[in-house]
Amino acid sequence: MKATVRHGLTLLLTMAMLAVSVTVQAERKLLDRVVAIVDDSVILQTELDARVNTIVGRLSAQGTGLPPRELLEQRVLEQLISESLQLQMADRMGMRISDNELNETLAGIARSNGLTLGEFEAQLAQEGVSYQQAREQIRNEMLTSRVQQRRVGSRVRITEREVDNYLQAEDARGATDPEYRLAYIFVEVDDPGSDASVAGARDKAENLREQIVSGRDFREVAVAESDASNALEGGDMGWRSESQLPSLVAPVVPGLAVGEPSQVLENNSGFHLVMVMDKRGGEQKEFVRQHRTRHILVRPSEAVTDTQAEQRIRDIYQQLQDGAEFAELARERSDDTVSGSDGGSLGWVSPGQMVPEFEQAMLQAEVGEFVGPFRSQFGWHILQVEERRQQDVTRENRQSQARQAIYMRKFDTELQNWLREIRDEAFIEFKGAYAELNPQPEEAGAS
Repeated sequence: MKATVRHGLTLLLTMAMLAVSVTVQAERKLLDRVVAIVDDSVILQTELDARVNTIVGRLSAQGTGLPPRELLEQRVLEQLISESLQLQMADRMGMRISDNELNETLAGIARSNGLTLGEFEAQLAQEGVSYQQAREQIRNEMLTSRVQQRRVGSRVRITEREVDNYLQAEDARGATDPEYRLAYIFVEVDDPGSDASVAGARDKAENLREQIVSGRDFREVAVAESDASNALEGGDMGWRSESQLPSLVAPVVPGLAVGEPSQVLENNSGFHLVMVMDKRGGEQKEFVRQHRTRHILVRPSEAVTDTQAEQRIRDIYQQLQDGAEFAELARERSDDTVSGSDGGSLGWVSPGQMVPEFEQAMLQAEVGEFVGPFRSQFGWHILQVEERRQQDVTRENRQSQARQAIYMRKFDTELQNWLREIRDEAFIEFKGAYAELNPQPEEAGAS
């Protein structure tokens, strides 16, 4: 009898434990339910919740107001869909971010914020983000950035004429090129061919501007309402010099006071608002110390051992000491055929252009002195600094900045177009509470 009772209790306990296990598993499944299918991947509720919590923590720390939770979830879900499409693309392209590369990036982020890695991890914890979550998010951002550079960067072409025109326009303005910290709101027109759709988008943009003028935080409005890809960063565009301003807002921004929203701006894609969050100084003349340098190189090879190469360069050095012409020896004996054909000349060399061993020898050399032999990754060298000068490189730097500014303008436009293209071409199905976001089929019998 006791054995029977004991057996019955064991059975009940076993059934109870199974029931608890089923309940726990059901709860786990509920927590990890699929909220969207995106081509060959899925987005889980836990992913969505984690990203929403991260954004809420960051915006709250910045003092930015938050839209209703439901609206924020929808916007974050769209961000996750865009990321998923790009990460799947990165995977198909064989892109990978190694742990070492990721660690270096994280260390760089910590340093740029004046923090140690430990302090950085603690700050993340205060915002409700684990260090592991941050690692994976940054890894994903690095991958999407590379995909964008590969797919979008290849669409951008810049001509010398564009650079010249850009600089001429800048010179005509007499601009000192101040920098602006900008925030941006974009209201997209759903159907550009529909007058009603255009009017609705214009009215929405005007209404948003009125709310901002009345005191609503610009960044809060961007998070809740902007259709731009940076909406969930409060529309933050970072620091832009006057020459890097998007063409639509370039005529407007210099006349805005800090904290003042622009009027509603319109182009083919929709309606726009921009605000100057902060402003700082202009450009200065830039000088570098340049060195007119020539060298002779003897390179080890399959036929020439490193010891033999060193002996050859020492023989050349002795000939120079005995009065031989540097240019003639460079033409006859240098393994750098490009500079050798010009008597070893490297022209005017600026800091940072040469490998460390060569640059160190060049910086320490007296004008006219033969320096060497010394070893670099390319082989054995002798160099001579013929002349030094302080060179104004402002123009060269301005040209480089102009190319970068033109590139960024074109890249921003192409990126928005490309993101829209891959979104339109993808298979996306919303699940559960988000199923209402699926496109509705046209009503039967509609003509």
